[in-house]
Amino acid sequence: MASGTVSEAILIHFSGPDAPGLTAGITGVLAGHNVNILDIGQAVVHETLALGMLVEIPAGVEFAPVKLALQNRAHELGLQAHFKKIPRSSVKHWLDGLHGEDGGSPAAHFVVTVLARSITFEQMARVSAVVTAHGMNIDRIERLSGRLSGQLAAGSAEENACVELAVSGDASREAGMRAEFLAIAQQQCIDIAFQREGIFRRNRRLFAFDMDSTLIQGEVIDELARLAGVGEGVARITEAAMRGELDFDQSFTRRVALLKGLPAGRVSGLLDAIPLADGAERLIRTLKMLGYKTAILSGGFNFFARSLQQRLGIDYVYSNELEIVGGAVTGRVVPPIINGARKAALLREIAEREGISLEQVVAVGDGANDIPMLDLAGMGIAYRARPMVQRSADQSISCLGLDGLLYLIGVRDQDLDHDQHAAKV
Repeated sequence: MASGTVSEAILIHFSGPDAPGLTAGITGVLAGHNVNILDIGQAVVHETLALGMLVEIPAGVEFAPVKLALQNRAHELGLQAHFKKIPRSSVKHWLDGLHGEDGGSPAAHFVVTVLARSITFEQMARVSAVVTAHGMNIDRIERLSGRLSGQLAAGSAEENACVELAVSGDASREAGMRAEFLAIAQQQCIDIAFQREGIFRRNRRLFAFDMDSTLIQGEVIDELARLAGVGEGVARITEAAMRGELDFDQSFTRRVALLKGLPAGRVSGLLDAIPLADGAERLIRTLKMLGYKTAILSGGFNFFARSLQQRLGIDYVYSNELEIVGGAVTGRVVPPIINGARKAALLREIAEREGISLEQVVAVGDGANDIPMLDLAGMGIAYRARPMVQRSADQSISCLGLDGLLYLIGVRDQDLDHDQHAAKV
């Protein structure tokens, strides 16, 4: 891309039915003339091309022959061509915004990801209105899912819909936008992720998961309590902890004590009783294919976490060891207890062991004891979490399954569909 003072700048826009070779045909014409590219962008929506470029016409070069050649070539290719002269002041302002010249700071770049089972124009209007209200500009919109909405595109009720918006503007507006997006997400029953664009967004290397009510659809201790006939007692302790009357270690120890005497056979029989979270297998399978490391950091029990490790191929597992002696639960846990602080410490240890920056770590959880590791990770995701956790985390996902997290690292459905088809062939 050229920079500095321009003799003349022309914005050229081509549109029409998409076909192979269109971009090559247009740029081939420009290659034969003494012009420079300042900016270029292309998109295809429903087999219709939109190609825009900002070109620099140096002093002493006539644009008329270039324009005529482009018009003739566009006509041959079935495209419409439009030309607009851009004032030097406008080009300079744009270049200053890119490079932070004249004492100013360059515009900050963000990615807004809208996720739902079906995305409507009302939802898009609400999201784009927030962007506008905060003085930001939408630079690009891309569909990451296989579809968005509507009867013509509808498939399974469990399909995902996702649109990614690249926006730029004043970095100081980030906190306010996050709060507004969270409010809209709750009102519209959608998920909205708001991330800073940067070198680490598409270069994550480790995913760490809580287990209970995150990687699986339930709480193992609640199911054990039901089997032991102490469900109500465990629930009362849990409620006390939620009110802040007990910390995690106290509540966990008291709940486990109520399990004393539960036969070991009934404990192991629970392995097939709690299903995985929606999209968990697809997410883990894709992360493994992409070379990510994975970990379970759980305040739940090791017998269940180890079973998941074997089933899914998880790299690291840290969870609590339920003590069983003489074929029955003793009501004790082998120390140390995996609490919130321990989860964060273990996450740091795994990252250091793998030589991974914490900025490249994604942590996923739903409870208060997950907050320390969500705060430590480069991206903390509250998954179907309590409001307190949603407000604390970088991102919050409640509408889609766990495979919706793939969109947050830039994975598109068509990428996966292509790879799966190639693997079958």
